[in-house]
Amino acid sequence: MNIRISESTDVLARPGDDPVQFAFHGPQGHITGQGAPVPVPRGPSATLGARVARVFQQARPGTIVGGALPFDRADDDCLWQCRRHRGTAPAATPPTPAPGPLSVTAEPSAAQYAALVSRALAVMQDSVGDRDALEKIVLARTLRVEAGTEIPLAALMARLGEDPAVTAFRVALPSQGQAPRELCGGTPELLVEKTGGLIASHPLAGSARRQASVSADRAVSDALLRSDKDRREHRFVVEYIMDLLTPWCRELEAPDGTTLTSTRSMWHLGTRIRGRLRDPETPSILLAALLHPTPAVCGLPLARANDLIRRIEPVPRDFYAGAVGWCDEHGDGAWHVAIRCAEISGRSARLYAGAGIVPGSDPMAEAAETGAKFGALLSALGLPADAALPGITPQGETC
Repeated sequence: MNIRISESTDVLARPGDDPVQFAFHGPQGHITGQGAPVPVPRGPSATLGARVARVFQQARPGTIVGGALPFDRADDDCLWQCRRHRGTAPAATPPTPAPGPLSVTAEPSAAQYAALVSRALAVMQDSVGDRDALEKIVLARTLRVEAGTEIPLAALMARLGEDPAVTAFRVALPSQGQAPRELCGGTPELLVEKTGGLIASHPLAGSARRQASVSADRAVSDALLRSDKDRREHRFVVEYIMDLLTPWCRELEAPDGTTLTSTRSMWHLGTRIRGRLRDPETPSILLAALLHPTPAVCGLPLARANDLIRRIEPVPRDFYAGAVGWCDEHGDGAWHVAIRCAEISGRSARLYAGAGIVPGSDPMAEAAETGAKFGALLSALGLPADAALPGITPQGETC
């Protein structure tokens, strides 16, 4: 599908002169979508291409579309048409106190989450021999945070962006009642980036928490790289993405194979994929809709994993584990997996974290992994590293 409408120079917004509808700051650059709220008509993934094409056919040069795709492809997305501001990363924000006293509640607790993992492992075992046997499922849990004052989104995003390995993002969501909502986070995972005819993806699957000492940190990363369980989990994701992208590409490769990558808080197995499209005008947003949700955030086979997620996770995912990103009039753009994020409204936040479950997973270890993944956001909210938060990790561990 061709959505090119103009060869003219981009119309750039001046930072600060209009409301921010979405912003992304990270290795793929720094993009802000600003302007009076102009939503793209909402709908499920199946209608995304037609809806976005209509926007660009009618829009002025320099318009971009950005926002969030939900985890469940049948749910409505949340996209905005805006003017683009290409800028620099937000200035570093010094450590600040938490926004008033924080109340943190795990939903579910680490122990309850471990029980859900055990339940999923039992389903896997029972499905052996089925044509659609469940090979992997990603289970998520949440933290509900209540602050004494309004959570400062700009400062939160700036602190998340201090990690050079992540893309800090914020996306305005449809309000519920009178309270405005935003999805804000720092994701390490690139779903797809498109520049002209070139595309790239960097799926992550298989994780371990970083350690304070150099020797312990090296031991953890070495163990992750050797882990049969984590490498199997990662291989599912890479094969899925390569299989889906192959018909769209004249060239597609993963030249470096599976390697270690890290954020300030986590180690991951990652594989960098790059390709050349058969049609250079294929929009990045359609590639994002094609790929998400990947087995890195859902499971395999997708339909069976998604059905079990709906039945046993106590809190709906909404836009968590979907995709966030932007697409310009030429189809170029970058889309990221919406992980390490929180839905924020005024003084309230709901943080999300998940872990991939495959045969051989240890339920308490998976609970500990989700606890570690909450760490970056909790720290950005101003909680000290040694804060004791019951229910987040097994055996009363802290994040």
